[in-house]
Amino acid sequence: MFKSTVIALSLALALNACTKAPDNNTSNAVAAAPAATAQAQAPWWQDAVVYQIWPRSFYDTNADGIGDFKGIQAKLPYLQDLGINAIWLTPMFEAPSYHGYDFTEFYEVEQDYGSMADFEALVQDANSKNIKVILDLVINHISSEHDWFKRSAAGETPYKDYFIWRDELPQDGWGPAWNKEVKPEAVWHWNEQRKAYYYAAFGASQPDLNLTHPDVVAEMKKAAKFWLDKGVAGFRLDAVRYAIENGPGQQADTQQTIDYWVDFTQYVKSVNPEAYLVAEAWVDIPVAARYWGEGKGLDAGFDFDFGYKVLELLNAGAQNAEFGTMAQHKRAGNSLQNNFEDRKASGAPFEFFSPFLTNHDQPRLAWQLGRDFNKAKLAAAMLFASPGTTYIYYGEEIALTQASDKEHMHRRSPMFWDGSNQAGFTTADKVWVQSDQLFPPQGDTSWWAPFLAEQLKGATTVAAQQQDPKSVWSLYKFLIAQKKRPEFGIAGEYRAELLADGKLLKLSRTLGPQQSVILLNLSAETQAIPAELVPQGLHISWQEDETPELGAYQLQIWQS
Repeated sequence: MFKSTVIALSLALALNACTKAPDNNTSNAVAAAPAATAQAQAPWWQDAVVYQIWPRSFYDTNADGIGDFKGIQAKLPYLQDLGINAIWLTPMFEAPSYHGYDFTEFYEVEQDYGSMADFEALVQDANSKNIKVILDLVINHISSEHDWFKRSAAGETPYKDYFIWRDELPQDGWGPAWNKEVKPEAVWHWNEQRKAYYYAAFGASQPDLNLTHPDVVAEMKKAAKFWLDKGVAGFRLDAVRYAIENGPGQQADTQQTIDYWVDFTQYVKSVNPEAYLVAEAWVDIPVAARYWGEGKGLDAGFDFDFGYKVLELLNAGAQNAEFGTMAQHKRAGNSLQNNFEDRKASGAPFEFFSPFLTNHDQPRLAWQLGRDFNKAKLAAAMLFASPGTTYIYYGEEIALTQASDKEHMHRRSPMFWDGSNQAGFTTADKVWVQSDQLFPPQGDTSWWAPFLAEQLKGATTVAAQQQDPKSVWSLYKFLIAQKKRPEFGIAGEYRAELLADGKLLKLSRTLGPQQSVILLNLSAETQAIPAELVPQGLHISWQEDETPELGAYQLQIWQS
């Protein structure tokens, strides 16, 4: 058992999750703020759990094989039972693509998902259940089929300058915004009508808006207000790094871009001071911190580094920053502790960073972990032990996987609810990923049926896992509940320690007398639990089986 002196030493060394970045002389043992004070000052999202939904793949209620607003609404009791505080809906505005990141309208919902009345009913019902709704708002670019672009191509005033045009293909070093490749044809695209090139970082069908044009700036604010007035709680802002590009070497994170988001944030806060803005800045922590804007910018940014560190600990291999730039340099010491220290030293408040494992732009966690349910549990424990607003990608709570990574839609395929037709996602004969004509061009669609059949042989559905008290789903529900404990909040101290030659990972969260200790076996061999690591005065709140050892990739949790 832990001796009292060991506990005291552990508490003394624990790191405090400060709300402001400490100076270089600040001790790692800063006393945590009283929980009551921290809670009184905290915005609603600070220690929240947010569940990311790909609407097309969540739940279908009208038997067309496509998820819809009514489907999300029908599953609100499920989400409420799971314990989440908010849902983030990936793009649900009218768009020509399956993914929706190329709006043709800012004020109309995607007709595949239902009507505006359906969406409004979803928001109202969610709010009545204390579940906030966050929308994916894409401001960097829109669809080439949008009326603004058509008018711009025609040279109409004022639309002709709503986008960025050049008469000749630039030859001065332009390339993709997220790497150093010199390839101007990757970002500059010919328009036959205007006889000119337009800038589109994400492909010809998604031209970048000119966010230095006052009319465009005003239009983006108008769109934000429209949805805030409908009761949404805020926005996940796509591709924030690329808002205003100023040429080769200045295509990401420019000062004009930071200033743009400060201005946008100040407007949104004038409409609703409680509105939440989270940045998709796929970049290392020090650069992502700039979007805080010295307290006038965005409320939060995703901590991409955290997920990379978790996958590294679980031997998932190198991670690919497909739409970002991550250094991914190896450092001495515990990678999770390094991540924690980097967040503290970033220049932004610690709570600015929101940890997550994967999202819709990355291969699914379970697929990267070789469909190992135990490893998925370890990843979940690491996620929820980390302070901040926690994000879950739909299906991670059941270790939902994918057939392959040939196309991005494999990362975004339907949810597995039960063992019935199409895993309970729809009563239709086919789901949207089986349509060869729906969103051409795309690859072979024959992968879905054998993938589904194979997956349904195991406990891969919500219904199956809800019956198992030790399933991935059951652990997620347990961990979400722990976020309500004071030591799991921003004010709680955090420490990650690698033990037994890196085979064991100990995560500690402490706030005053409240303590939680998570011990994870990172190896494929059974590990004895050293007697001195068993916390004195704490009880086991989670264990895989009642043995004095940790099996391969198992965990135990002790709490006060």
